[in-house]
Amino acid sequence: MDPIQALGLLGISWILWKLLRHWVLPSPLDNIPGPPPEAFLTGVYSKLFSNNAWAYHKTIHSTYGNTMLIHGMLGEKELYTYDPKALHHIFVKDQYVFEESDQFIHTNNLLFGPGLLGTLGNQHRKQRKMLNPVFSIAHMREMTPVFYGISHKLKDAFLKRVQNGPQEIEVVAWMTRTALELVCQSGLGHSFDTLEDDTAPHPYAAAVKTLVPKLSSPMMRYASGFVLPRVCRIGPAFFRRWVVNAFPWKSLHDVRDIIDILNSTSIDIFESKKEALAEGDKGLENQIGQGKDIMSILMRANMTASTEETLSRDELIGQMSTLMFAAMDTTSSALSRLLHLLSLHPEVQNKLRNEINEASDAEGGDLSYDKVVSLPYLDAICRETLRLYSPVVTVNRVARQDTVLPLMNPIKGINGEEMGEIAVRNGTKVTIGLMASNTNPRLWGADADEWKPERWLSPLPDEVTAAHLPGVYSNLMTFIGGSRACIGFKFSQLEMKVVLSLLIQAFRFSPSKAQIFWQMSGIVVPIVVGGDPNTPQLPLVVERV
Repeated sequence: MDPIQALGLLGISWILWKLLRHWVLPSPLDNIPGPPPEAFLTGVYSKLFSNNAWAYHKTIHSTYGNTMLIHGMLGEKELYTYDPKALHHIFVKDQYVFEESDQFIHTNNLLFGPGLLGTLGNQHRKQRKMLNPVFSIAHMREMTPVFYGISHKLKDAFLKRVQNGPQEIEVVAWMTRTALELVCQSGLGHSFDTLEDDTAPHPYAAAVKTLVPKLSSPMMRYASGFVLPRVCRIGPAFFRRWVVNAFPWKSLHDVRDIIDILNSTSIDIFESKKEALAEGDKGLENQIGQGKDIMSILMRANMTASTEETLSRDELIGQMSTLMFAAMDTTSSALSRLLHLLSLHPEVQNKLRNEINEASDAEGGDLSYDKVVSLPYLDAICRETLRLYSPVVTVNRVARQDTVLPLMNPIKGINGEEMGEIAVRNGTKVTIGLMASNTNPRLWGADADEWKPERWLSPLPDEVTAAHLPGVYSNLMTFIGGSRACIGFKFSQLEMKVVLSLLIQAFRFSPSKAQIFWQMSGIVVPIVVGGDPNTPQLPLVVERV
């Protein structure tokens, strides 16, 4: 055997060992019960992350409890948990041990640049520190009129549709357009949509809307999870671009084109803001929001920051598409779910309308920030919807060093021994069940799977408060917790409440004849049964009150 053949054989052997070692080496997770793998290649992923995984999740939760072993790609042994004590360690106490996976970081870095979603460690902490003041309550008060202005445009569009009587309106598209415009104006100080009927979408808006569906296909998921972390640093950027261009895969080329649009538009807006800031107050007068948007405030703060704290140009641009992506689909999903639930529960809708009308009459028009965020029934409806129907069902972490993960609820090992803690090796992947935590009957009671806004109008069960869940919002894991918690969750709450307050006051929503199914994709979306499974849709009957 010549040296080249020997080297090739060594390389193949190394690759096979890396791929198949999970089946040979013992693991501290071996004694933990869990669902059997469905296939060698995909483990339980084909069931756990399928669009119709609701029943599977309920089955494994009831069968294996809060913590279980799951098999990932090529039999990799991973941990799945929603144990409260384990969550506290993962997201708070040991948050720098349990970090985002390489797949998550590399994917977001390629999509958006080195923004909050594409960085780790000190770089992420520096960015977060710079951004935190932008999401203050004082700033949200200033943004409230902007939110109302956009929401009034949505209301006017609906009024035109129903001026001659009740009409069926597909609300997902409208909620997506509204959520995008809300974050565009408040986040970027820019407008992409007039929110009028038959308006051609801006290329940036179209790109943002199609990104998640393109990334959610099974092949793209496997490519980003399995291939991307292993090839994303091979050669210089121009070489990787050449490979992407040459590779005969249309979906990959579509994602490439989307990234190009996001990046070029972000650069154009960034340069425009840079010029406006250089001109001072005169330049900002011509900007949407007059320099009060998130990026303008961030760029001003960056100008006066110390050398150690200053963000680079790429980091600033990276925040722009990151903000758009993180805020649009989740808010759109939550708003669509809220309207769907209110259409199915007319008594709740009527009670909410009465509360909004009383507040509006007292204030004489649009509600102030302090009033709209403090309406008790509106708040209860939002909290209960985000509890039971989190737009994101699971998140993932990977242990960056050997550690021990304690449990609030011990599990019984395969050998019959009780396990109150789990040894977790460096590199172990952990899937965290956000929906599972939010609907844990041990904490929320026997009615945990029921939509009951009234539960928030009285003290929560003692079990919920005693669990000390690390979520930043209402003892829920919807927006997770720790240093990677959703930085804009209060903005999202305000957006939802402003939009709902105007729509419910003006319109009555009823179910259409279409059968709706909510898909458990990367972000939960509704589709019409029998329609296109790749196109989110939620037709509702809308009429003037």
